[in-house]
Amino acid sequence: MKLTKLTTLPAGSSIPIHDLDEDRLGELQTALTKLGYPLGDIDGLYGPKTRNAWAECVEDFKLGDPLTIDAGDVAKLQGILDQVTPIDAQHDFSTKEGTIAAIKSECANQGLGIKTQIAYVLATVDHETAHRFQPVSEAFWLKDPDTYLRTHLPSSRYYPYYGRGYVQLTWKNNYEKYAQLLGLDLVNHPQLASKPEVALFVLVHGFKTGTFSGRKLSDYVDIHKTDFVNARRCINGLDKAQAIAEMARSYLATL
Repeated sequence: MKLTKLTTLPAGSSIPIHDLDEDRLGELQTALTKLGYPLGDIDGLYGPKTRNAWAECVEDFKLGDPLTIDAGDVAKLQGILDQVTPIDAQHDFSTKEGTIAAIKSECANQGLGIKTQIAYVLATVDHETAHRFQPVSEAFWLKDPDTYLRTHLPSSRYYPYYGRGYVQLTWKNNYEKYAQLLGLDLVNHPQLASKPEVALFVLVHGFKTGTFSGRKLSDYVDIHKTDFVNARRCINGLDKAQAIAEMARSYLATL
């Protein structure tokens, strides 16, 4: 991601975050979201979630004042963004082993690199894709899922924005969010969410920021705790929670 609007900040002056115009604040929100700081909608509007996300970023990367931003902060932020592995990084998605390696790499890249976290992400993909380790669409077991869903899910907010990926990305607002983050037209071409490299980013980013249910993986699994059962709340309540927890323990033993 290349910053273009924030780079126009005048040199030598600090601007309070709440005084940024909508375009600049929207770009900052996009950058923070891409780096894994959950702040809700990318709308260019200032609020406590944006304030807290910027403050966390400032603390994590030793930037300046958590309430302001200047040209130096923007330059450092661009440097941080440049270190994020692009979604077109070369991975072998043709085999289960290659996909597992890609998931491990992306977890490390997005800051979910603890073995217990990686194990849970792998177990979730195993379950959600019916052991295929390939992106799937909602109702993928049907011969023509798109026709079925168009008929049975007429809501313009849901169809054609039904579930796709290693974990199901659903609803138009989420497709819009990842369109902004990835620079892809997922709104007009929602099938792009099934591309392995796109599904990989969404999988890990969603676990980190709580996209799927509002719950983050770190709420249940981090260096202090390992709750593989309740971690299922990140995706779908407690549906199949025990079975997925067992799979996570099995993956953990291999890491």
